[in-house]
Amino acid sequence: MRVVSGIQPTGGLHLGNLLGAILRWVRMQDEAECLFFLADLHALTIDVDPAKLRANVREMAAALIASGIDPAKSTLFAQSAVPAHPELAWILNCTARMGWLNRMTQFKEKSGKSREGASVGLFTYPVLQAADVLVYQATHVPVGEDQKQHIELARDIALKFNNDFDVELFIPPEPFIGGGTAARVMSLRDGSAKMSKSDPSEQSRIHLTDSDDEIAQKIRKAKTDPEPLPEDPDQLEQRPEAKNLVGIMAAMTGETPAAVLQRFTGQGFGMFKPALADATIALLEPLRKRLIELRQDEAALDAILAAGAEKASALAAPTLAEAYRAVGLRQ
Repeated sequence: MRVVSGIQPTGGLHLGNLLGAILRWVRMQDEAECLFFLADLHALTIDVDPAKLRANVREMAAALIASGIDPAKSTLFAQSAVPAHPELAWILNCTARMGWLNRMTQFKEKSGKSREGASVGLFTYPVLQAADVLVYQATHVPVGEDQKQHIELARDIALKFNNDFDVELFIPPEPFIGGGTAARVMSLRDGSAKMSKSDPSEQSRIHLTDSDDEIAQKIRKAKTDPEPLPEDPDQLEQRPEAKNLVGIMAAMTGETPAAVLQRFTGQGFGMFKPALADATIALLEPLRKRLIELRQDEAALDAILAAGAEKASALAAPTLAEAYRAVGLRQ
């Protein structure tokens, strides 16, 4: 089993990234061979500040390592440091079909009303995403609900390429359900919206770098309702902010939402929020300290990423060479 996944280096990690993906990645390291990359080529699909992008790659690498990604167990690298990604993406662009990409809902969401003004890269980035996975012969890809469509596209591209050129080169990847459950963390200001870096309100998210006081303050001000906590999780379905905070507590303590509610049934958020703040601080404080240490040694971070890129390039080279041969560009 080989697992591949990436994350865009668009700024510091927040609690939603940590509970929704990164801690799951950490657990995966003991279940499969893992390659994790910083998707800096994908970051180019919107306007970027070059200096900020370079800094963000290091910052994200430090945050991942601080969170538990172990370069001795997993291959950690920057996507742009392995040219096989964009090279294979061009070949696969010639295999993918416009109709397939037109059905990708994320392009419609991200381009909004300015579809004609969106970059071509934003439209075709699911093909680069397919190359990210297929170039390593990945068997499984950990994805959230919003990315399942892209895994289906990668499977379609793999099968069409194999059929078009009468080869068995690409493995159609499967969604990976290992690594335990991933929490879907919503905004602290709106229980119907995901916690996001793009939200204009700093109060909507908790950063890994937030101080203990900032964490406690953000949780204290998190939007809730006046009702006490119920015993049955199903009774939270119409209470999105309450459901979100209970889910965050469950993800951090390793409990089920039902177990969390058992401890707090009948209590209001005046009692629940301090306990949630304490649990959040206990999880994030050692990560924050480690992140600060890692930031201070840029050369060490660069060395880790360079070693990861060298290993990833060696893994990708045979597949890329076979793809070139299949389409007639190599002997």
